[in-house]
Amino acid sequence: MSRFALIKAVLAPTMRLMFRPRVEGLEHIPGDGPVILAGNHLTFMDSMFLPLVCNHRRVFFIGKDEYVTGKGFKGRLMAWFFVGVGMIPVDRDGASGGVAALMTGRRVLEEGKVFGIYPEGTRSPDGRLYRGRTGIARLTLMTGAPVVPFAMIGTDKVQPGGAGFPRPGRVTVRFGEAMEFSRYEGMDRDRYVLRAVTDSVMAEVMRLSGQEYVDMYATKAKAA
Repeated sequence: MSRFALIKAVLAPTMRLMFRPRVEGLEHIPGDGPVILAGNHLTFMDSMFLPLVCNHRRVFFIGKDEYVTGKGFKGRLMAWFFVGVGMIPVDRDGASGGVAALMTGRRVLEEGKVFGIYPEGTRSPDGRLYRGRTGIARLTLMTGAPVVPFAMIGTDKVQPGGAGFPRPGRVTVRFGEAMEFSRYEGMDRDRYVLRAVTDSVMAEVMRLSGQEYVDMYATKAKAA
């Protein structure tokens, strides 16, 4: 049994009992070939629910390298879990962090796999949906992979503030229809096209989640 299969076998029943997850629109994720899953980011638990509810395909996603470099038993357990569910650790700090994340996503997609991304770039500070960063647009235009938008609903209620042990509650993961942007092929360096593609994805995430939209970056809101 693979590590991922073992994690799902152990965690899935517990998560079903604690959070009674409702999964809608799973059929929108293609059964094969590259695909980008793009959604909102409310709390740490999002990165646990996403790979566990996609039961027919494994999801790979970028995570902070600190998740796999912790010391002691807790650090080793976190590393075992996150690498097992598909997290690819990348140092996202500094000038090269964004490029490293983008190139990692491109490699995953060119291998025909599923790549999960939170276009906001960080967790929402207040439950609202913030402006998406254009890396999502560059990925779909560079690789031709379709984008399946998704919405996490209720994860901020089971883990308020994004920290501490989660409490029981109801969580919904809702997937929308696949979006393709082949009409913009070869325009992955046009900033107006990148913004238009990103905004169209975020508009669909907003529709799925029902969140209020804020036309500013979440990082700026956190720094204010």
